[in-house]
Amino acid sequence: MRILALPVLALPLAACAGYSEPAPSPSNPGDAMRGSCNAEPAQAHVGQQATERTGAAILAESGAEVLRWGPPNSAWTMDYRTDRVNVRYDEARQITEITCG
Repeated sequence: MRILALPVLALPLAACAGYSEPAPSPSNPGDAMRGSCNAEPAQAHVGQQATERTGAAILAESGAEVLRWGPPNSAWTMDYRTDRVNVRYDEARQITEITCG
């Protein structure tokens, strides 16, 4: 009898679940692309020193909104963000890789 009561009790709880409207699409299609990363234009910085000035140039050239530095032997989260550029460098602070995500 208890097993049959569980689905009956779950039904009223399901009715209390919230509903949210879908997010509106941008009115200007170009707005969706703003902040999207493209690492290709920044590849000229591979081999350069990882400095604040170089980071600012990479951020501007990639079109990303967020810059993430990757020190040697560091662990990174695997979350993918279209608005982020990743810059890895070695022990000599030379940039070894520039990617998006």
